[in-house]
This record gives sequence, C-alpha cells and structure tokens, in this order.
Amino acid sequence: MRLQTLLASIAFSFVALPAMAQSGWKLVWSDDFTGSSIDRTKWNYDTGTGWNGWGNNELQYYTDRSENARIENGNLVIEARKEDHAGRQYTSGRLLTKGKFSRTYGRYEARIKVPFGKGIWPAFWLLGDDGPAGWPECGEIDIMEVIGKEPSNLYGTMHGPGYSGASSLGKRITLPSGAKFHEDFHVFAVEWEPKAIRWYLDGELYHTRTTADLPAGAKWAFDHPFHILINLAVGGNWPGYPDVTTQFPQFMLVDYVRVYERPGRR
Repeated sequence: MRLQTLLASIAFSFVALPAMAQSGWKLVWSDDFTGSSIDRTKWNYDTGTGWNGWGNNELQYYTDRSENARIENGNLVIEARKEDHAGRQYTSGRLLTKGKFSRTYGRYEARIKVPFGKGIWPAFWLLGDDGPAGWPECGEIDIMEVIGKEPSNLYGTMHGPGYSGASSLGKRITLPSGAKFHEDFHVFAVEWEPKAIRWYLDGELYHTRTTADLPAGAKWAFDHPFHILINLAVGGNWPGYPDVTTQFPQFMLVDYVRVYERPGRR
C-alpha cells in the first residue's frame, strides 16, 4: 500500500506541473498584475504620438495616466478614450519592457480580452532592441493583432528587412461559428527559436515561419534581444478609423504576461 501511495503521489505531482514545465519550458519572467499599480520595475510607458502616428497614421495620444493604463481586479487595463488631449481627440496606453527586460528566444504568452469596434487596434508584440539599425532591420514579431472591424480574425506576423509592412510574413485565422475575440479571454503565444517562430492561439499551433520562408537575399532579423510591447491604438492605415458605430471608452484587459526559456538556452 505504501508503494502504491507513493506512486500515486508521484503521478499526481507530474500532472499538477504547469503545462509549460511538462513541455520543457522554464518560466523566466512574468507579470500577473496582482498589485495595486503597474510595476515600474518591469514596464515603461511610451508616451506621445510618435513620428507620423507611430508610423501608421494613428490618432491616439499615449499617456502615462491611470485613466489610460492601470491595474484593476488582477488585470492590466488599457483604456482608449475619446477626449481632447495634447492636440489629439483620443488617448490610450502603450507599455513596453525596453530597458528593463529583453532576451533572445523563448516562449512569450499573454491571456488577453481585446476590445472591439471600427478603428480599434489592440496588439501584443515583440520589437528588436534598436541599436543603430532601426526598423525593420531590428525585427518585429506580432504575437497578437486584432483589428476592430474584423472581430473574429487574429493576425500573427513577423517583419524584417525585405519583408515588412504589406510584404510582411504572417497568417490570419478566424474563430469558428461566428465567435468574436472580444467576447472572452484568449491565450496568445509564440515560440521563438533560432531558425523558427511558431504562433499559438489557446494552446493550438496555427502558424510557423522559418528561415526558409524569407525572400531571396533577405536577412533573418530574429537572432538578438527583443522587448515586449502591449498597446491599444485608435485608427491607423490598416485598421481604418473610428466612425459613428465605434463606442468609447474601449478596454483591453491583460490577465498575465509570461516568458519561458528552454533549459540551457538563454
């Protein structure tokens, strides 16, 4: 009986391990947003309008105010508001780990409930630490983009020199049975390894890109440290712009962000 009890205990302990631990990933960084305010040891704010609306003709002014980014009920809340501020008609929030956490390779995942409406553009993504290269040479990995006019569609994309913007390498998938992303939380993830990037939705692989997919002569831009960004844009060349059907405020809720590594790979 003692042996059976011991074996049962061992089996239970294995089953109880987090799924990522069972699959060989080790947690190295996380934020579960359980505090009373945004953890400034982990996150910085991008503020302002950026060059040309962050390069996309976006309409919002990103602030560092609690009205636009805060912790509530164990979630990071990013709120897009229709209000006059610093010459713009909309405000929102954009957080990033640049200067506080960057790494090369790993599994990056977040559990997010996205907002909705024409001209609304939430994103969870990675950007190469700039150095002298700039964009797109630094590389960009879009883990999740959902544009409000297509509430059932998810985009996973990568950008680099010779494959950026309209020529980027990505895939769109659609939720079944008319379901919409803003109706519930979903887990968005990538597994980024030396010669491949894999995209996942709720634990299911839906897209893979490797060095073999690059255009002839193009450089793989994903072999150096990247940092994490989470933002909620309003308007832009790709999602279009709000109209009379777009409701404000809009809320992006993030339950957690987690980063894992393969043992022995840093």
